[in-house]
Amino acid sequence: MGSDATISQTSQTAPTGYTTSRAFLEALAEGGVRYVFSNLGSDHPGILEAYAQARVEGREHTLPELVICPHESVAMAAALGYAQVSGVPQAVLVHVECGTQNIGGMLHNAAKGRVGVLMYAGASPYTQNGELFGSRNEFIQWIQDVHDQRGIVRGYTKYDNEIRTGANVKELVHRALQFARSTPAGPVYLVGPREVMESEAPTQQADATYFPPVAPAALAPDVVERVASALAEAERPVIVTSYLGRDRDAVPVLVELCETAGIGVLESVPMHVNFPADHPLHWGFQWNDQRHNPLLEEADVVLVLGSDVPWIPTKNRPNADARVFVVDEDPLKEQMPLWHVPAEVFARADLGTAVRQLRDRVAELVDTEAAARRRERAAAEHERLFRAKAELEVPEGETITPEYLVACVREAIDEDTLVLTEAITNFPTVSWHLRRNKPGSLLGSGGGSLGWAIGAAVGAKLAAPERTVVSLVGDGTYLFGVPSSAFWMAQRYGAPSLTIVFDNNGWNAPKASALGVHPQGTAAQRDDFGVHFQTRPDLPGIATAAGGAWGRTVKTAGELKESLEEALDVVRSGRSAVLAVQVPGM
Repeated sequence: MGSDATISQTSQTAPTGYTTSRAFLEALAEGGVRYVFSNLGSDHPGILEAYAQARVEGREHTLPELVICPHESVAMAAALGYAQVSGVPQAVLVHVECGTQNIGGMLHNAAKGRVGVLMYAGASPYTQNGELFGSRNEFIQWIQDVHDQRGIVRGYTKYDNEIRTGANVKELVHRALQFARSTPAGPVYLVGPREVMESEAPTQQADATYFPPVAPAALAPDVVERVASALAEAERPVIVTSYLGRDRDAVPVLVELCETAGIGVLESVPMHVNFPADHPLHWGFQWNDQRHNPLLEEADVVLVLGSDVPWIPTKNRPNADARVFVVDEDPLKEQMPLWHVPAEVFARADLGTAVRQLRDRVAELVDTEAAARRRERAAAEHERLFRAKAELEVPEGETITPEYLVACVREAIDEDTLVLTEAITNFPTVSWHLRRNKPGSLLGSGGGSLGWAIGAAVGAKLAAPERTVVSLVGDGTYLFGVPSSAFWMAQRYGAPSLTIVFDNNGWNAPKASALGVHPQGTAAQRDDFGVHFQTRPDLPGIATAAGGAWGRTVKTAGELKESLEEALDVVRSGRSAVLAVQVPGM
Protein backbone atom coordinates (compact mmCIF):
# COMPACT_ATOMS: atom_id res chain seq x y z
CA MET A 1 0.00 0.00 0.00
CA GLY A 2 1.49 3.34 -1.06
CA SER A 3 1.96 6.22 1.32
CA ASP A 4 -0.88 8.72 1.55
CA ALA A 5 0.37 12.30 1.53
CA THR A 6 -3.08 13.58 2.44
CA ILE A 7 -3.41 14.32 6.15
CA SER A 8 -6.89 13.96 7.58
CA GLN A 9 -8.31 17.11 9.12
CA THR A 10 -9.59 15.01 12.01
CA SER A 11 -6.02 14.02 12.87
CA GLN A 12 -5.32 17.60 13.83
CA THR A 13 -6.57 18.34 17.34
CA ALA A 14 -8.01 21.65 18.38
CA PRO A 15 -5.81 23.85 20.56
CA THR A 16 -6.73 23.66 24.21
CA GLY A 17 -4.88 26.68 25.55
CA TYR A 18 -4.49 30.36 24.75
CA THR A 19 -5.18 31.00 21.04
CA THR A 20 -4.31 33.75 18.59
CA SER A 21 -8.03 34.59 18.38
CA ARG A 22 -8.22 35.16 22.11
CA ALA A 23 -5.05 37.25 22.10
CA PHE A 24 -6.44 39.28 19.18
CA LEU A 25 -9.68 40.06 21.03
CA GLU A 26 -7.84 40.91 24.24
CA ALA A 27 -5.58 43.28 22.33
CA LEU A 28 -8.61 45.11 20.93
CA ALA A 29 -10.00 45.57 24.44
CA GLU A 30 -6.61 46.74 25.74
CA GLY A 31 -6.56 49.30 22.92
CA GLY A 32 -9.92 50.81 23.94
CA VAL A 33 -12.22 48.89 21.59
CA ARG A 34 -15.57 48.31 23.28
CA TYR A 35 -17.51 46.85 20.34
CA VAL A 36 -16.67 44.51 17.49
CA PHE A 37 -19.29 45.17 14.82
CA SER A 38 -19.40 41.83 13.04
CA ASN A 39 -20.70 40.02 10.01
CA LEU A 40 -19.52 36.46 10.52
CA GLY A 41 -18.31 33.77 8.12
CA SER A 42 -16.37 30.54 7.75
CA ASP A 43 -13.12 32.26 8.71
CA HIS A 44 -14.25 33.15 12.24
CA PRO A 45 -14.59 29.86 14.21
CA GLY A 46 -11.61 30.77 16.37
CA ILE A 47 -13.17 34.12 17.25
CA LEU A 48 -16.52 32.54 18.13
CA GLU A 49 -14.82 29.84 20.19
CA ALA A 50 -12.85 32.47 22.10
CA TYR A 51 -16.06 34.30 22.97
CA ALA A 52 -17.80 31.07 24.01
CA GLN A 53 -14.90 30.08 26.27
CA ALA A 54 -14.89 33.56 27.82
CA ARG A 55 -18.59 33.27 28.67
CA VAL A 56 -18.11 29.82 30.26
CA GLU A 57 -15.19 31.11 32.32
CA GLY A 58 -16.97 34.32 33.35
CA ARG A 59 -14.49 36.71 31.70
CA GLU A 60 -16.57 37.92 28.77
CA HIS A 61 -16.27 41.43 30.24
CA THR A 62 -12.56 41.36 29.34
CA LEU A 63 -13.36 41.19 25.61
CA PRO A 64 -15.14 43.72 23.38
CA GLU A 65 -18.85 43.08 22.94
CA LEU A 66 -19.71 41.24 19.72
CA VAL A 67 -22.41 43.18 17.83
CA ILE A 68 -24.05 41.16 15.08
CA CYS A 69 -24.66 43.17 11.90
CA PRO A 70 -26.70 41.62 9.06
CA HIS A 71 -24.85 43.76 6.51
CA GLU A 72 -21.18 44.76 6.44
CA SER A 73 -21.85 48.32 5.31
CA VAL A 74 -24.02 48.92 8.36
CA ALA A 75 -21.37 47.36 10.60
CA MET A 76 -18.82 49.82 9.28
CA ALA A 77 -21.20 52.78 9.55
CA ALA A 78 -21.98 51.89 13.17
CA ALA A 79 -18.27 51.71 13.99
CA LEU A 80 -17.76 55.13 12.37
CA GLY A 81 -20.65 56.66 14.31
CA TYR A 82 -19.26 55.37 17.60
CA ALA A 83 -15.76 56.65 16.84
CA GLN A 84 -17.02 60.05 15.68
CA VAL A 85 -18.87 60.57 18.96
CA SER A 86 -16.36 59.00 21.36
CA GLY A 87 -13.07 59.64 19.58
CA VAL A 88 -12.13 55.98 20.13
CA PRO A 89 -11.68 53.65 17.12
CA GLN A 90 -13.82 50.52 17.15
CA ALA A 91 -13.41 47.23 15.29
CA VAL A 92 -15.29 45.81 12.31
CA LEU A 93 -15.08 42.08 11.62
CA VAL A 94 -16.05 40.83 8.16
CA HIS A 95 -15.79 37.70 6.04
CA VAL A 96 -12.73 37.39 3.75
CA GLU A 97 -12.63 39.37 0.51
CA CYS A 98 -16.40 39.36 -0.08
CA GLY A 99 -17.13 41.04 3.24
CA THR A 100 -14.23 43.40 2.67
CA GLN A 101 -15.73 44.60 -0.58
CA ASN A 102 -19.12 45.11 1.05
CA ILE A 103 -17.63 47.75 3.37
CA GLY A 104 -16.20 49.70 0.44
CA GLY A 105 -18.43 52.75 0.58
CA MET A 106 -18.08 53.21 4.31
CA LEU A 107 -14.33 52.62 4.02
CA HIS A 108 -14.26 55.61 1.67
CA ASN A 109 -16.13 57.65 4.30
CA ALA A 110 -13.68 56.60 7.02
CA ALA A 111 -10.72 57.62 4.89
CA LYS A 112 -12.12 60.93 3.65
CA GLY A 113 -13.74 61.76 6.98
CA ARG A 114 -10.55 60.91 8.91
CA VAL A 115 -12.26 58.47 11.26
CA GLY A 116 -10.25 55.77 13.02
CA VAL A 117 -11.51 52.20 12.66
CA LEU A 118 -9.83 48.79 12.72
CA MET A 119 -11.14 46.36 10.12
CA TYR A 120 -10.38 42.68 10.47
CA ALA A 121 -11.14 40.03 7.88
CA GLY A 122 -10.23 36.40 7.85
CA ALA A 123 -8.50 34.91 4.83
CA SER A 124 -9.14 31.62 3.11
CA PRO A 125 -7.16 28.85 4.86
CA TYR A 126 -3.76 28.32 3.25
CA THR A 127 -3.79 24.52 3.62
CA GLN A 128 -6.22 22.19 1.91
CA ASN A 129 -5.34 18.64 2.97
CA GLY A 130 -5.71 18.90 6.73
CA GLU A 131 -2.05 19.72 7.33
CA LEU A 132 -2.98 22.19 10.10
CA PHE A 133 -5.97 22.66 12.34
CA GLY A 134 -8.36 25.02 10.55
CA SER A 135 -7.49 23.73 7.07
CA ARG A 136 -10.05 24.11 4.28
CA ASN A 137 -13.24 22.12 4.71
CA GLU A 138 -15.84 24.08 2.71
CA PHE A 139 -16.03 24.60 -1.05
CA ILE A 140 -16.36 28.36 -0.67
CA GLN A 141 -12.82 28.61 0.66
CA TRP A 142 -11.35 27.89 -2.76
CA ILE A 143 -13.64 30.41 -4.45
CA GLN A 144 -12.79 33.14 -1.93
CA ASP A 145 -9.03 32.70 -2.27
CA VAL A 146 -7.72 35.79 -4.11
CA HIS A 147 -4.27 37.06 -5.01
CA ASP A 148 -4.17 40.25 -2.95
CA GLN A 149 -7.00 40.62 -0.45
CA ARG A 150 -5.26 43.50 1.33
CA GLY A 151 -4.91 45.29 -1.99
CA ILE A 152 -8.69 45.75 -2.09
CA VAL A 153 -8.45 48.39 0.63
CA ARG A 154 -4.91 49.72 0.26
CA GLY A 155 -5.95 52.88 -1.55
CA TYR A 156 -7.91 53.96 1.54
CA THR A 157 -6.15 52.59 4.60
CA LYS A 158 -3.33 54.09 6.65
CA TYR A 159 -1.95 50.65 7.47
CA ASP A 160 -2.56 47.03 6.51
CA ASN A 161 -0.95 43.78 7.57
CA GLU A 162 -1.44 40.02 7.87
CA ILE A 163 -1.43 38.16 11.15
CA ARG A 164 1.03 35.34 10.43
CA THR A 165 1.70 34.07 13.94
CA GLY A 166 0.11 34.29 17.34
CA ALA A 167 3.47 35.24 18.81
CA ASN A 168 3.12 38.93 17.89
CA VAL A 169 -0.60 39.37 17.24
CA LYS A 170 -0.99 41.94 20.02
CA GLU A 171 1.86 44.01 18.65
CA LEU A 172 0.15 44.11 15.24
CA VAL A 173 -3.19 45.11 16.77
CA HIS A 174 -1.67 47.85 18.94
CA ARG A 175 0.35 49.18 16.01
CA ALA A 176 -2.73 49.22 13.80
CA LEU A 177 -4.73 51.12 16.44
CA GLN A 178 -1.83 53.55 16.85
CA PHE A 179 -2.12 54.37 13.15
CA ALA A 180 -5.90 54.62 13.37
CA ARG A 181 -5.77 57.13 16.24
CA SER A 182 -2.86 59.28 15.05
CA THR A 183 -3.65 62.53 13.25
CA PRO A 184 -4.99 62.45 10.63
CA ALA A 185 -7.01 59.50 11.91
CA GLY A 186 -8.19 56.83 9.51
CA PRO A 187 -8.97 53.19 8.79
CA VAL A 188 -6.57 50.26 9.19
CA TYR A 189 -6.94 46.66 8.01
CA LEU A 190 -5.73 43.30 9.30
CA VAL A 191 -6.25 39.83 7.86
CA GLY A 192 -5.72 36.49 9.56
CA PRO A 193 -5.81 33.02 7.95
CA ARG A 194 -7.89 30.52 9.86
CA GLU A 195 -4.97 28.24 10.71
CA VAL A 196 -3.14 31.11 12.42
CA MET A 197 -6.19 32.35 14.30
CA GLU A 198 -6.88 28.81 15.57
CA SER A 199 -3.31 28.17 16.75
CA GLU A 200 -1.94 28.53 20.26
CA ALA A 201 -0.16 31.77 21.20
CA PRO A 202 2.05 32.96 24.06
CA THR A 203 0.20 34.77 26.82
CA GLN A 204 2.85 37.44 27.38
CA GLN A 205 2.83 39.95 24.53
CA ALA A 206 3.07 43.66 23.69
CA ASP A 207 1.60 46.27 26.04
CA ALA A 208 -0.88 48.80 24.59
CA THR A 209 0.60 51.50 26.85
CA TYR A 210 3.58 51.76 24.55
CA PHE A 211 1.55 52.43 21.40
CA PRO A 212 0.01 55.89 22.02
CA PRO A 213 -1.11 58.08 19.11
CA VAL A 214 1.47 60.47 17.72
CA ALA A 215 1.63 63.69 19.74
CA PRO A 216 -0.04 66.76 18.16
CA ALA A 217 2.15 68.86 15.85
CA ALA A 218 2.42 72.63 16.28
CA LEU A 219 3.06 75.42 13.78
CA ALA A 220 6.66 76.57 13.47
CA PRO A 221 7.23 79.96 15.17
CA ASP A 222 7.91 81.76 11.88
CA VAL A 223 4.66 80.43 10.43
CA VAL A 224 2.73 81.58 13.49
CA GLU A 225 4.24 85.04 13.10
CA ARG A 226 3.50 85.24 9.38
CA VAL A 227 -0.12 84.10 9.58
CA ALA A 228 -0.94 85.99 12.78
CA SER A 229 0.51 89.24 11.39
CA ALA A 230 -1.55 88.90 8.22
CA LEU A 231 -4.76 88.30 10.18
CA ALA A 232 -4.10 91.15 12.60
CA GLU A 233 -3.36 93.67 9.83
CA ALA A 234 -6.05 92.62 7.34
CA GLU A 235 -8.99 94.83 6.47
CA ARG A 236 -11.35 92.05 5.39
CA PRO A 237 -10.05 88.75 6.81
CA VAL A 238 -11.98 85.47 6.58
CA ILE A 239 -11.36 81.98 7.93
CA VAL A 240 -12.68 79.04 5.92
CA THR A 241 -13.09 75.72 7.72
CA SER A 242 -14.82 72.39 7.23
CA TYR A 243 -13.75 70.11 10.04
CA LEU A 244 -11.95 72.04 12.77
CA GLY A 245 -14.93 71.03 14.94
CA ARG A 246 -13.76 67.44 14.92
CA ASP A 247 -11.76 68.71 17.92
CA ARG A 248 -14.62 70.11 19.99
CA ASP A 249 -12.28 71.95 22.33
CA ALA A 250 -10.87 73.90 19.37
CA VAL A 251 -14.21 75.57 18.57
CA PRO A 252 -14.31 78.05 21.49
CA VAL A 253 -10.65 78.87 20.82
CA LEU A 254 -11.51 79.73 17.21
CA VAL A 255 -14.29 81.95 18.54
CA GLU A 256 -11.77 83.78 20.74
CA LEU A 257 -9.36 84.24 17.82
CA CYS A 258 -12.09 85.64 15.57
CA GLU A 259 -13.51 87.94 18.23
CA THR A 260 -10.05 89.28 19.00
CA ALA A 261 -9.31 90.21 15.39
CA GLY A 262 -12.82 90.69 13.98
CA ILE A 263 -12.58 87.79 11.52
CA GLY A 264 -15.59 86.36 9.72
CA VAL A 265 -15.92 82.59 9.46
CA LEU A 266 -17.22 80.73 6.43
CA GLU A 267 -18.02 77.03 6.75
CA SER A 268 -17.46 75.16 3.49
CA VAL A 269 -18.96 71.68 3.21
CA PRO A 270 -19.14 71.36 7.01
CA MET A 271 -19.49 67.96 8.65
CA HIS A 272 -19.16 69.28 12.23
CA VAL A 273 -20.05 72.32 14.28
CA ASN A 274 -16.93 74.34 13.53
CA PHE A 275 -18.23 77.71 14.73
CA PRO A 276 -21.51 78.59 16.49
CA ALA A 277 -24.03 79.34 13.75
CA ASP A 278 -25.74 82.08 15.75
CA HIS A 279 -22.49 83.92 16.50
CA PRO A 280 -22.37 87.38 14.83
CA LEU A 281 -19.03 86.51 13.16
CA HIS A 282 -20.51 83.49 11.37
CA TRP A 283 -20.75 84.21 7.65
CA GLY A 284 -22.77 81.19 6.64
CA PHE A 285 -22.23 78.01 4.69
CA GLN A 286 -21.32 77.04 1.17
CA TRP A 287 -21.69 73.69 -0.59
CA ASN A 288 -22.16 73.35 -4.34
CA ASP A 289 -23.18 76.98 -4.56
CA GLN A 290 -23.42 77.98 -8.21
CA ARG A 291 -22.94 81.67 -7.45
CA HIS A 292 -20.29 84.10 -6.32
CA ASN A 293 -19.65 84.70 -2.64
CA PRO A 294 -18.68 88.37 -2.22
CA LEU A 295 -17.48 87.81 1.36
CA LEU A 296 -14.89 85.39 0.07
CA GLU A 297 -14.09 87.22 -3.14
CA GLU A 298 -13.56 90.57 -1.38
CA ALA A 299 -11.36 89.19 1.39
CA ASP A 300 -7.77 90.40 1.49
CA VAL A 301 -6.55 87.60 3.82
CA VAL A 302 -7.96 84.06 3.77
CA LEU A 303 -6.94 81.38 6.26
CA VAL A 304 -8.03 77.89 5.23
CA LEU A 305 -8.09 76.15 8.59
CA GLY A 306 -8.97 72.50 7.98
CA SER A 307 -10.86 72.12 4.70
CA ASP A 308 -10.66 69.79 1.72
CA VAL A 309 -12.86 71.98 -0.51
CA PRO A 310 -12.66 75.57 0.75
CA TRP A 311 -14.30 76.82 -2.45
CA ILE A 312 -15.13 75.68 -5.99
CA PRO A 313 -12.73 77.58 -8.28
CA THR A 314 -15.07 77.72 -11.27
CA LYS A 315 -17.82 79.36 -9.20
CA ASN A 316 -16.33 81.28 -6.29
CA ARG A 317 -12.81 81.89 -5.06
CA PRO A 318 -10.74 84.62 -3.40
CA ASN A 319 -9.53 87.45 -5.58
CA ALA A 320 -6.08 87.20 -7.11
CA ASP A 321 -4.60 89.77 -4.72
CA ALA A 322 -5.73 88.01 -1.54
CA ARG A 323 -3.12 86.47 0.72
CA VAL A 324 -4.06 82.84 1.29
CA PHE A 325 -2.72 80.52 4.00
CA VAL A 326 -3.47 76.79 4.42
CA VAL A 327 -3.16 75.08 7.81
CA ASP A 328 -4.23 71.46 7.95
CA GLU A 329 -3.41 68.00 9.29
CA ASP A 330 -2.87 67.12 5.62
CA PRO A 331 -2.16 70.41 3.83
CA LEU A 332 -1.33 68.83 0.45
CA LYS A 333 -4.25 66.34 0.41
CA GLU A 334 -1.91 63.46 -0.29
CA GLN A 335 -4.71 61.06 -1.28
CA MET A 336 -6.27 63.50 -3.78
CA PRO A 337 -4.51 63.29 -7.17
CA LEU A 338 -5.91 66.66 -8.34
CA TRP A 339 -5.99 69.39 -5.68
CA HIS A 340 -4.51 72.83 -5.29
CA VAL A 341 -5.22 76.08 -3.52
CA PRO A 342 -3.00 79.03 -4.52
CA ALA A 343 -1.51 79.85 -1.12
CA GLU A 344 1.73 81.41 0.07
CA VAL A 345 1.98 79.05 3.06
CA PHE A 346 1.05 75.36 3.47
CA ALA A 347 1.57 74.24 7.06
CA ARG A 348 1.00 70.84 8.65
CA ALA A 349 -0.29 71.05 12.22
CA ASP A 350 -2.90 69.80 14.61
CA LEU A 351 -5.78 72.22 14.13
CA GLY A 352 -6.53 72.71 17.81
CA THR A 353 -2.89 73.39 18.58
CA ALA A 354 -2.53 75.76 15.63
CA VAL A 355 -5.59 77.84 16.47
CA ARG A 356 -4.37 78.27 20.05
CA GLN A 357 -1.02 79.48 18.80
CA LEU A 358 -2.64 81.95 16.42
CA ARG A 359 -5.11 83.20 19.04
CA ASP A 360 -2.32 84.04 21.46
CA ARG A 361 -0.11 85.79 18.92
CA VAL A 362 -2.94 87.73 17.22
CA ALA A 363 -4.00 89.06 20.64
CA GLU A 364 -0.51 90.57 20.99
CA LEU A 365 -0.48 92.13 17.53
CA VAL A 366 -3.99 93.35 16.79
CA ASP A 367 -5.16 96.97 16.80
CA THR A 368 -8.23 96.84 19.04
CA GLU A 369 -10.00 99.76 17.34
CA ALA A 370 -9.53 98.23 13.88
CA ALA A 371 -10.73 94.87 15.20
CA ALA A 372 -13.86 96.52 16.61
CA ARG A 373 -14.66 97.99 13.19
CA ARG A 374 -14.21 94.57 11.57
CA ARG A 375 -16.48 92.95 14.18
CA GLU A 376 -19.19 95.51 13.49
CA ARG A 377 -19.01 94.93 9.74
CA ALA A 378 -18.98 91.15 10.17
CA ALA A 379 -22.01 91.24 12.48
CA ALA A 380 -23.95 93.26 9.92
CA GLU A 381 -23.17 90.68 7.24
CA HIS A 382 -24.25 87.87 9.57
CA GLU A 383 -27.55 89.57 10.30
CA ARG A 384 -28.22 90.14 6.61
CA LEU A 385 -27.46 86.55 5.62
CA PHE A 386 -29.42 84.79 8.33
CA ARG A 387 -32.40 87.14 8.16
CA ALA A 388 -32.80 86.29 4.48
CA LYS A 389 -32.67 82.57 5.26
CA ALA A 390 -35.20 82.86 8.10
CA GLU A 391 -37.75 84.32 5.68
CA LEU A 392 -37.78 80.97 3.85
CA GLU A 393 -38.89 79.01 6.91
CA VAL A 394 -42.57 78.85 6.01
CA PRO A 395 -44.64 76.21 4.21
CA GLU A 396 -46.16 76.90 0.81
CA GLY A 397 -49.78 76.38 1.75
CA GLU A 398 -49.90 72.77 2.93
CA THR A 399 -46.71 71.89 1.05
CA ILE A 400 -43.81 71.21 3.38
CA THR A 401 -40.69 72.95 2.14
CA PRO A 402 -37.29 71.60 3.23
CA GLU A 403 -36.58 74.91 4.97
CA TYR A 404 -39.79 74.67 6.99
CA LEU A 405 -39.08 71.04 7.88
CA VAL A 406 -35.60 71.81 9.21
CA ALA A 407 -36.87 74.84 11.13
CA CYS A 408 -39.48 72.63 12.81
CA VAL A 409 -36.76 70.14 13.75
CA ARG A 410 -34.65 72.97 15.17
CA GLU A 411 -37.53 74.06 17.38
CA ALA A 412 -38.29 70.51 18.54
CA ILE A 413 -34.80 69.48 19.71
CA ASP A 414 -32.38 70.85 22.27
CA GLU A 415 -28.71 71.79 22.00
CA ASP A 416 -27.58 68.42 23.36
CA THR A 417 -29.42 66.42 20.71
CA LEU A 418 -26.97 64.72 18.37
CA VAL A 419 -27.93 65.29 14.73
CA LEU A 420 -26.50 63.19 11.91
CA THR A 421 -26.86 64.84 8.53
CA GLU A 422 -26.87 62.99 5.22
CA ALA A 423 -29.49 65.00 3.38
CA ILE A 424 -27.35 65.35 0.20
CA THR A 425 -29.14 67.94 -1.98
CA ASN A 426 -30.58 69.36 1.25
CA PHE A 427 -27.18 69.56 2.96
CA PRO A 428 -27.18 73.38 2.64
CA THR A 429 -30.74 73.58 3.96
CA VAL A 430 -29.78 71.60 7.06
CA SER A 431 -26.73 73.80 7.68
CA TRP A 432 -28.51 77.13 7.24
CA HIS A 433 -31.73 76.31 9.07
CA LEU A 434 -30.71 73.87 11.79
CA ARG A 435 -28.09 76.38 12.99
CA ARG A 436 -26.24 74.21 15.48
CA ASN A 437 -24.12 75.98 18.07
CA LYS A 438 -22.78 73.35 20.44
CA PRO A 439 -19.60 71.56 19.36
CA GLY A 440 -20.23 67.87 18.80
CA SER A 441 -23.97 68.28 18.21
CA LEU A 442 -23.82 67.76 14.42
CA LEU A 443 -22.01 65.10 12.41
CA GLY A 444 -21.69 64.20 8.74
CA SER A 445 -19.92 61.26 7.18
CA GLY A 446 -17.03 63.36 5.89
CA GLY A 447 -17.09 61.43 2.62
CA GLY A 448 -19.21 60.89 -0.43
CA SER A 449 -20.55 57.34 -0.10
CA LEU A 450 -24.24 57.27 0.74
CA GLY A 451 -25.91 55.19 3.43
CA TRP A 452 -23.85 56.23 6.46
CA ALA A 453 -26.37 57.95 8.73
CA ILE A 454 -28.82 55.31 9.91
CA GLY A 455 -26.07 52.80 10.66
CA ALA A 456 -23.91 55.49 12.25
CA ALA A 457 -26.88 56.40 14.45
CA VAL A 458 -26.68 52.95 16.06
CA GLY A 459 -23.01 53.42 16.89
CA ALA A 460 -23.56 57.01 18.02
CA LYS A 461 -26.29 55.94 20.43
CA LEU A 462 -24.10 53.17 21.85
CA ALA A 463 -21.35 55.76 22.39
CA ALA A 464 -23.71 58.29 24.02
CA PRO A 465 -26.76 56.42 25.36
CA GLU A 466 -27.91 59.46 27.31
CA ARG A 467 -28.35 61.61 24.17
CA THR A 468 -31.22 61.78 21.72
CA VAL A 469 -29.97 60.91 18.23
CA VAL A 470 -31.70 62.31 15.13
CA SER A 471 -30.73 61.58 11.53
CA LEU A 472 -31.73 63.84 8.62
CA VAL A 473 -31.48 61.87 5.38
CA GLY A 474 -32.71 61.86 1.80
CA ASP A 475 -34.97 59.07 0.61
CA GLY A 476 -32.25 57.66 -1.63
CA THR A 477 -29.72 57.87 1.19
CA TYR A 478 -32.13 56.05 3.49
CA LEU A 479 -32.36 53.12 1.09
CA PHE A 480 -28.59 53.07 0.59
CA GLY A 481 -28.26 52.62 4.36
CA VAL A 482 -29.82 49.12 4.34
CA PRO A 483 -32.60 50.11 6.76
CA SER A 484 -33.72 46.52 7.28
CA SER A 485 -30.32 45.76 8.80
CA ALA A 486 -29.86 49.06 10.65
CA PHE A 487 -33.21 49.05 12.45
CA TRP A 488 -32.94 45.37 13.34
CA MET A 489 -29.62 46.21 15.02
CA ALA A 490 -31.09 49.26 16.76
CA GLN A 491 -33.82 47.12 18.29
CA ARG A 492 -31.56 44.23 19.31
CA TYR A 493 -28.92 46.42 20.96
CA GLY A 494 -31.17 49.06 22.49
CA ALA A 495 -29.96 51.95 20.35
CA PRO A 496 -33.08 53.89 19.28
CA SER A 497 -32.94 57.01 17.15
CA LEU A 498 -35.24 59.20 15.08
CA THR A 499 -34.75 59.18 11.32
CA ILE A 500 -36.35 62.04 9.38
CA VAL A 501 -36.48 61.40 5.65
CA PHE A 502 -36.69 64.16 3.05
CA ASP A 503 -38.99 62.20 0.74
CA ASN A 504 -38.77 63.91 -2.65
CA ASN A 505 -39.59 60.71 -4.55
CA GLY A 506 -36.22 59.99 -6.08
CA TRP A 507 -32.52 60.78 -6.31
CA ASN A 508 -32.32 64.53 -6.75
CA ALA A 509 -28.51 64.73 -6.73
CA PRO A 510 -27.93 63.15 -10.18
CA LYS A 511 -30.61 65.39 -11.63
CA ALA A 512 -28.94 68.48 -10.14
CA SER A 513 -25.57 67.35 -11.51
CA ALA A 514 -27.00 66.84 -14.99
CA LEU A 515 -28.63 70.28 -14.94
CA GLY A 516 -25.36 71.83 -13.78
CA VAL A 517 -23.63 70.57 -16.95
CA HIS A 518 -26.54 70.49 -19.43
CA PRO A 519 -29.04 73.14 -18.24
CA GLN A 520 -30.67 73.22 -21.72
CA GLY A 521 -30.00 69.60 -22.65
CA THR A 522 -32.46 67.00 -23.83
CA ALA A 523 -32.84 65.55 -20.35
CA ALA A 524 -33.71 69.00 -18.99
CA GLN A 525 -36.18 69.74 -21.77
CA ARG A 526 -37.96 66.42 -21.36
CA ASP A 527 -37.51 66.10 -17.58
CA ASP A 528 -36.07 62.68 -18.35
CA PHE A 529 -33.33 61.87 -15.82
CA GLY A 530 -34.19 58.31 -14.85
CA VAL A 531 -34.03 59.10 -11.15
CA HIS A 532 -37.70 59.18 -10.10
CA PHE A 533 -39.27 56.51 -7.93
CA GLN A 534 -42.18 55.52 -10.16
CA THR A 535 -43.88 54.02 -7.11
CA ARG A 536 -43.03 55.62 -3.77
CA PRO A 537 -41.57 53.03 -1.39
CA ASP A 538 -42.99 52.72 2.10
CA LEU A 539 -39.90 54.08 3.82
CA PRO A 540 -41.12 53.88 7.44
CA GLY A 541 -42.64 50.46 6.75
CA ILE A 542 -39.20 48.93 6.18
CA ALA A 543 -38.05 49.96 9.65
CA THR A 544 -41.31 48.86 11.23
CA ALA A 545 -41.14 45.41 9.67
CA ALA A 546 -37.46 44.82 10.35
CA GLY A 547 -36.95 46.48 13.71
CA GLY A 548 -40.33 47.23 15.26
CA ALA A 549 -39.87 50.96 14.73
CA TRP A 550 -42.63 53.54 14.94
CA GLY A 551 -43.29 54.92 11.45
CA ARG A 552 -45.34 57.59 9.73
CA THR A 553 -45.40 59.45 6.42
CA VAL A 554 -46.34 63.15 6.62
CA LYS A 555 -47.74 64.90 3.55
CA THR A 556 -49.10 68.24 4.81
CA ALA A 557 -47.69 71.09 6.84
CA GLY A 558 -50.56 70.97 9.31
CA GLU A 559 -49.56 67.53 10.60
CA LEU A 560 -45.81 68.01 10.73
CA LYS A 561 -45.15 69.48 14.18
CA GLU A 562 -47.46 67.08 16.01
CA SER A 563 -45.95 64.08 14.22
CA LEU A 564 -42.45 65.30 14.97
CA GLU A 565 -43.20 65.63 18.68
CA GLU A 566 -44.78 62.18 18.78
CA ALA A 567 -41.78 60.65 17.02
CA LEU A 568 -39.37 62.23 19.50
CA ASP A 569 -41.46 60.98 22.43
CA VAL A 570 -41.32 57.46 20.99
CA VAL A 571 -37.53 57.60 20.68
CA ARG A 572 -37.09 58.92 24.21
CA SER A 573 -39.18 55.99 25.43
CA GLY A 574 -36.68 53.55 23.88
CA ARG A 575 -38.06 52.76 20.41
CA SER A 576 -36.72 53.85 17.03
CA ALA A 577 -38.88 56.03 14.82
CA VAL A 578 -38.92 56.93 11.13
CA LEU A 579 -40.75 60.04 9.95
CA ALA A 580 -40.90 60.33 6.16
CA VAL A 581 -41.79 63.87 5.13
CA GLN A 582 -42.89 64.46 1.57
CA VAL A 583 -41.19 67.55 0.18
CA PRO A 584 -40.99 68.96 -3.36
CA GLY A 585 -37.88 68.37 -5.39
CA MET A 586 -38.30 65.78 -8.13
